[in-house]
Amino acid sequence: MNYRENYLRAVEFRYPEWIPCSVALSPVSWRTYREDLEKLVLDHPRIFPRYSRPDEDFYDEMPVVYREGEYYRDNWGCLWYNIQEGLEGQVVDHPLADWSALDTYRMPDPLTQTERGERDWGEIREDFEELRRDGHVVRGPGERLFDRLYVLRGFENLMLDFAEDAPEISRLIAMLEDYEQRLIAESLRLGVDMVGFHTDIGTQRGLMISPLKFRRYVRPMFKRLFQTCRAAGAHVYLSSDGRLLDIVDDLVECGVSVHDPQLRANTLEGIVRAYRGKLCANVDLDRQGFPFMTAAEIRQQVKEVIDAMAMPEGGLMVLAAVYGQEIPLRNIAAICEAFEDYCFP
Repeated sequence: MNYRENYLRAVEFRYPEWIPCSVALSPVSWRTYREDLEKLVLDHPRIFPRYSRPDEDFYDEMPVVYREGEYYRDNWGCLWYNIQEGLEGQVVDHPLADWSALDTYRMPDPLTQTERGERDWGEIREDFEELRRDGHVVRGPGERLFDRLYVLRGFENLMLDFAEDAPEISRLIAMLEDYEQRLIAESLRLGVDMVGFHTDIGTQRGLMISPLKFRRYVRPMFKRLFQTCRAAGAHVYLSSDGRLLDIVDDLVECGVSVHDPQLRANTLEGIVRAYRGKLCANVDLDRQGFPFMTAAEIRQQVKEVIDAMAMPEGGLMVLAAVYGQEIPLRNIAAICEAFEDYCFP
């Protein structure tokens, strides 16, 4: 069974042969450990099946908005600034901070522009074809949803908009939905297995807005976008940090196929209660604990998640996001070793 078939079986509760697992390595991790990290990756091909040796300047060339002390204005008009090399910066100037700008505001063209560059559908098609040939899942870009609202408007402004039921917020959401529909239509035309969206609507204690406001303003957009994908035969991957336990049933009804609940924010008990058997969970291990945990503690966390969540039918994936230069290389190795011991038969 190849990676694509096994992954889709896990999503669809059709008895995968192994638990899909992945380790996300940040640019600062690569800069910190360089060739030592590459050796670790090459030692674990089942976890990094598509890794290829990078260009010579890979370790020193940071992506845009990952460079310390640098300002950058993206194609949405958001001005980013970074205070820590190797991690993504944040928006410090919001193009819709004043609602008076909404009448003349124009979103980028999703068919020709990404958030920070150009979009070449010819290259994207070639990448998709290579993924299919190699037996991997083809995932189309869905970009930002709720988090797009606060990078455009500013977080405090957006919270007040929801609290005061500002009429402009519905208009902005409608504009964003139109943008997303145009983007995902192109992915669906190319026959993707899945469309991935990013939303970051949670804090470590709960949603950024009340469930009531979510259901009034945001859920209708989610449902129309996600059902468009599902009607075309594509799954929906929704990535969102924070505690989303109050709206998991809403996500299922909207058409989400996979969500990545964070272990620290949602707790293992909460994830078991809200997700097990209902929605495929790509459990995001405690990335905030990685710098301080021992290898034995990491193994124990992986084991506890799998013992609590795994079913023969599927519905479970495991993710380790390695961000920050404080995480010891031995802990990254411990994550990989634990995944190989517990996720593969």
